[in-house]
Amino acid sequence: MPSKKVFCIGELLIDFVAENQGADLTRAVHFTKKAGGAPANVACAISKLGGKSAFIGCVGEDPFGTYLLNTLEACYVDLSLVQRSDIFTTLAFVSLAEDGERDFVFSRGADRELTYDSSIRNEFRDQMVHLGAATALLGGPLEKAYGHYLFDAITENAFISFDPNFRADLWKENEDTFIKKCMPYIEKSHLCKFSLEEARMLSGKSGLEEASMALHKMGTAIVAITMGSEGTWISTKNTQRTIPSIPVNPVDTTGAGDAFIGCLLEQISELTSHSQLLENDELLIKMVGVANKAGAITTTGYGAIDSLPDKDQLNSSP
Repeated sequence: MPSKKVFCIGELLIDFVAENQGADLTRAVHFTKKAGGAPANVACAISKLGGKSAFIGCVGEDPFGTYLLNTLEACYVDLSLVQRSDIFTTLAFVSLAEDGERDFVFSRGADRELTYDSSIRNEFRDQMVHLGAATALLGGPLEKAYGHYLFDAITENAFISFDPNFRADLWKENEDTFIKKCMPYIEKSHLCKFSLEEARMLSGKSGLEEASMALHKMGTAIVAITMGSEGTWISTKNTQRTIPSIPVNPVDTTGAGDAFIGCLLEQISELTSHSQLLENDELLIKMVGVANKAGAITTTGYGAIDSLPDKDQLNSSP
């Protein structure tokens, strides 16, 4: 049976990554242009591993927008559903600490202009939909489109994945609104991927077990909490455990979570039915172990998409 297509919805933007400095953008002088945006990273991760992905988002009619589309096209991502706007392409400025951890400052633009296209609904039938929410819940046409596509995915029996991608710079002490807006997506998704900070924020619980149980009660069947070098905490109705990662020397953690969820979704896309995953915890655990490798490998290079592993790199890692 052919693998399912994964439709990744949300932002595509330019990451200007500050080089040769600590985690303070005020001291940054040199920046390197990289393609970014969590849902776009996920789409590329899937395609680079041999899966089928499509990106749904909006970029500007400017050189940066063209660069971004060329980058995704080089990764064999389906761009037939992308929209372009006369608003300038969204930019993010990224600072890196010594351990590769990063912080973001955003200059928003065209990503918010995505408008809902009802003709896409039938393409979701029995496929997969990934919703990456870094900018998608901030109002405007994008948020409206996002909600419509969630409904379409539900009605067309798609496997639904959600990653809240919380960015403090975008919410400016308005975390309660972010939490409220995430609830319908957690409720309706089969799989939710969180950072530890996001899991605690959205569940209101500090412990992994308690946070997972609270998130399950909201509706999601599978909770994946990525914890960097410590691995990934997986929780279902039958099991809760940490799946270890592989040791690496990270230089840039940008895109590591996207590589993880992209690799996991690519593996799920090869299943005859996603019910196989929901009923087989050992299969899920094996897949998460592979996805952890993908995330770890991505941290060893600069820039998310450039550092995403292909199948050969993934298979050759320990």
